[in-house]
Amino acid sequence: MVLSLQSLFGALIFILPAYIANAVPVVLGGGTPIDLGRKFKDGTRIFGDGKTIRGFLVGVLGGAVAGYVLGLILPGTAYAFFASASMPFASAPLQYALCGLLLGFGTMLGDLAGSFIKRRLKMERGQSSIIMDQLFFMFFALAFALPLMPTNIYTFENIAFLVCVTYIAHIGSNFVANRLGLKKVPW
Repeated sequence: MVLSLQSLFGALIFILPAYIANAVPVVLGGGTPIDLGRKFKDGTRIFGDGKTIRGFLVGVLGGAVAGYVLGLILPGTAYAFFASASMPFASAPLQYALCGLLLGFGTMLGDLAGSFIKRRLKMERGQSSIIMDQLFFMFFALAFALPLMPTNIYTFENIAFLVCVTYIAHIGSNFVANRLGLKKVPW
């Protein structure tokens, strides 16, 4: 497949609900920890105080809403992911919302998986891990959305592009969130 700007831009649009799902808990999260304060068999917290029930739910919902909005905007454009007959039971916004829901759910599970692994490695809350902090959410999001992912998005070139862009965007957005007082650490 020939690498094109349209294909790369389409990949960015496709992953947008995951980016939204990853960002929303920073602003709207908080509250009761998802592990309810429980410890794993190694004596450390399962996820820690930074992973909350509200954060998880608003992240998944944020992905679904972002998908729904894309479903209102994209049909009939060069960046439409789904043909009108791809899910005959659902309208275009609902198709995109389902994809956004899967991306959001994968994002939040990836974030939890990274936190779980960091706790097992005895890493403190807020301690940086390049792969787990910047990329786990994207890998999990793509894995969960795979059943709905268009073949023109699922290419080596697009995934490599998304890895690079996600890494840079995640570092930049976390730096800004830290400066705005929304995050304690800039990663």
